[in-house]
Amino acid sequence: MRRLTILILTMLVMLSLGSAAVMAQQVHVVQRGETLYSISRRYDRTVEEIAQANGLSEPYIIHAGNQLTIPPVGGVTQAPAPAPEEQQPTGTTTYTVQRGDNLSTIAAQFNTTYIELARMNGIADPDVLHVGQVLTVPGAPPPPAEETATTPETAAPLPSTANTGGFELGGQALSFAHPGHMKNAGMTWVKRQVKWHGNEPASNFQHLIDSARNNGFKVLLSVIGEKNQIGSNPGGFYQNYANFLADLARGGADAIEVWNEMNIDREWPAGQISGANYVQMLSAAYNAIKSANPGTLVISGAPAPTGFFQGCTPNGGDDDCYLRQMQAAGAANYMDCVGVHYNAGIVPPDATSGAPVGSSGHYSWYLPRMMTLYRSFFPSKPLCFTELGYLTGEGIGALPGGFAWASDNTLAEQAAWLAGAVHRMRGSGYVRLYIVWNVDATHWGSDPQAGYAIVRPGGACPACDSLRVAMGG
Repeated sequence: MRRLTILILTMLVMLSLGSAAVMAQQVHVVQRGETLYSISRRYDRTVEEIAQANGLSEPYIIHAGNQLTIPPVGGVTQAPAPAPEEQQPTGTTTYTVQRGDNLSTIAAQFNTTYIELARMNGIADPDVLHVGQVLTVPGAPPPPAEETATTPETAAPLPSTANTGGFELGGQALSFAHPGHMKNAGMTWVKRQVKWHGNEPASNFQHLIDSARNNGFKVLLSVIGEKNQIGSNPGGFYQNYANFLADLARGGADAIEVWNEMNIDREWPAGQISGANYVQMLSAAYNAIKSANPGTLVISGAPAPTGFFQGCTPNGGDDDCYLRQMQAAGAANYMDCVGVHYNAGIVPPDATSGAPVGSSGHYSWYLPRMMTLYRSFFPSKPLCFTELGYLTGEGIGALPGGFAWASDNTLAEQAAWLAGAVHRMRGSGYVRLYIVWNVDATHWGSDPQAGYAIVRPGGACPACDSLRVAMGG
C-alpha cells in the first residue's frame, strides 16, 4: 500500500516522457478535460515538443477550444500561440468570485475539479483568487442535493451517535510497542490495520481492541479485504464485509475505516473502480456498524492521492474525480468522517506551492490544498487523516529510488512538519482526527516504512516532544 501510493505520486514527475513516431504536422482542437500530457500520448509526441511548437511555457496551461499544432518527427515547427482566451468554449457560463470562495469549492458547485477551472481560466496559482473575479465555468451549477442524494442500491442511513467534534491525535502502530512514546506525544488514538480474508470471525481481532483499551487508547481499525472476492458477487461480498465490521463495532472498536485506497487497482478489482461502486459497500457497512454500535465512528476509505490517471476510469482514478463520484452517489449519508491520506510531504505543512519535483503543480504535494479539496466535496463532514507522515532516511540509510523525492528530508523537518500539521488541522475547525503514519515500523527496503516512523532506530522519538507541544502539552 505504502509503496504504490508513493510510486503513483512520483510517477507524476515522468509526465513529460513520450516517444516519437513519423507523422505529418497537424492541428488538434483542445477538448474540455484534456491536458498537454494526454494530447502528447494521443499523437506519440513529448509534452516538450508540443509545447515548443505552440510557444507554451510551464505550467503548460491550455483551454478547451485552443488549436495546437502537432509537430512532425525530426523537428519542431513553430506555430501561432493558442486561440485567445476570450473565445469562450461552448457549454460554459461564468461565475463571480464571492468572499470566502476558493477554486475547489467553486469547482464542486459546477461538477468539475479546481485543476480544470485553473486551466479554463489561465490561473497559474490555484490558491490566489480575488473577490469579484469572473471565472469561466462549465455548464450550470448542479442542484445542492449532496446530503440527501442516494442511489437505488443504497438504503436510508441509520442514526449515528458518534462524536464528530473536537480534534484528536493518534498514530498507526505496527507492533504497538511504544505506548509511552505515543502518550508523551499527546496521542489518544492508535490505528491498527485488519486484513480480512472473508472467513475469519471478528473475535480473531479482538486483541487489537483490548490492547488499545488496556493501554488507555481509543482504537481505529482500518479494515481491508480480498479485492478478488468483490468481482464475483459484489452485493453479497459487501454485506458479508459489513457484517464483519458490525461484529468489530460490537467488540468495542471506537472507529472503523471502511476499506483503503479503493481508487487504484491494487485495492479494488480493475474494471470495477468507481466511487458509485464503493458507496454501495460504504452504505452497507455504515448501516451494519450503526445497528451494532451507533457510537462507532465510521470513516470513509481514504483514496490514494494521485494525478497519475488524468481522470477516472474503471481501471483506476485520481482522487479528486473519485471523490466527486462518491459525492454524486450520496456518500455523505453513510459516513461520520471523510478519510484522507497524505504521505508525500517534501515541503512544510503551510506551503501551497514550490515542491522540488517536476509535478509541483499537483495538489497532493501540499497539505492545505489537500484539506481544501476534500472539504469541498463534503462540506458538512469533518476530515479524518488516517495516514499522514513525513519520510526521512536520516540515521537509517539512503532512500530507494522510488522515494528519492524525500532524500533531503531531515529528522528535524519531520518533527517540525508533523507538529505544523497539528497546528493547521486544529486551526481549521473541520479536522476530527490525525493519525501519524507511523509510530514504530522497522522495515527498511524497497518500501522504507521505517523512514516514516517517529520512533527511530535505538528507540528515540525526536518528533514526540514537538507533537506534545503542538497539542498543548
